[in-house]
Amino acid sequence: MKRFTKLAAASFAVMLAAAGAADAAGKVTISIGGAACLCYLPTVLAKQLGEYEKAGVDADLVDFKGGSQSLTAVLGGSADVVSGYFDHTVELAAKKQILQSFVVYDQYPGLVLVVAPGQTGKITSVKDLAGKKVGVSAPGSSTDFFLKYQLKQAGLDPTAASVVGVGLGATAIAAMEQGQIDAAVLLDPAVTVLQSKHADLKILSDTRTQKDTRAVFGGDYPGGSLYTRPEWMEAHPEETQAMTNAMVATLAWIHSHTPEEIADKMPANLVGPDKTAYLAALKNTLPMYSTTGLMDPKGAQAVLDVFETGSPDIANAHIDITKTYTNAYVEKAKKAE
Repeated sequence: MKRFTKLAAASFAVMLAAAGAADAAGKVTISIGGAACLCYLPTVLAKQLGEYEKAGVDADLVDFKGGSQSLTAVLGGSADVVSGYFDHTVELAAKKQILQSFVVYDQYPGLVLVVAPGQTGKITSVKDLAGKKVGVSAPGSSTDFFLKYQLKQAGLDPTAASVVGVGLGATAIAAMEQGQIDAAVLLDPAVTVLQSKHADLKILSDTRTQKDTRAVFGGDYPGGSLYTRPEWMEAHPEETQAMTNAMVATLAWIHSHTPEEIADKMPANLVGPDKTAYLAALKNTLPMYSTTGLMDPKGAQAVLDVFETGSPDIANAHIDITKTYTNAYVEKAKKAE
């Protein structure tokens, strides 16, 4: 059954609106912090659907192990735009490095703190992670930030657990099952794959839905977005608008098609050998995807509040959170509809 059918025509409308930018826009390299993660599905799906091309931009997707590495690629100049978690912009703002999100595709972060199967019954709360080895996609990535926040909220030092970079896909699952780590911050499809294999899998914290996200953070909390340096956007307004149009069109397509139809469009290597588990994970993830592409100002403030709680340096930086995102490009895409 089709969902959100009122959005079904949006993809076509945005495609037409973007046609005028086709001649002006050029090639853009987008770095992704782990393409196998369903949190980044809209970025990959836009490529699979041909939405970037329709909008008038030649998007080259480059996959990295984690968000911190994809961010480094943009800061170092080897990529133009990051497809990653918005919270990185807050950390960088404290260091006087401004990056700006211009379209949000995850309205919730989808981060899940999971106990390794071999530690079920031994680790029953976040407090039990003190002195344990906990997997994250890569040190300094959003999964790492989330872990430190959880430890802090549990009354522990944010560095109470040892952090191990394990990626987000098969490598993370293997590390969990082989006992290389005691717990991990994962995202789907890895979480659902583990649940399908281990019925008693212990979840300590979950942010895949609005209810769970609000329980963890006290409010909505944006996840994945496209962001880059403001000066790059100023120099490439056509490309920025084209990418925004493509993402808004892709979000409309997601919410007007079934999980099966979405999965059929994704690259086989990302779906993996167990399509049933992938579909189950996708169904769990669908509520996470934005229906608008807009940044909720209250959500952005919630991200800053979380970081200020866990980091004196960020609290003392007096960050103007409004400089870390813009809704101008999405609003222009919406007007074109």
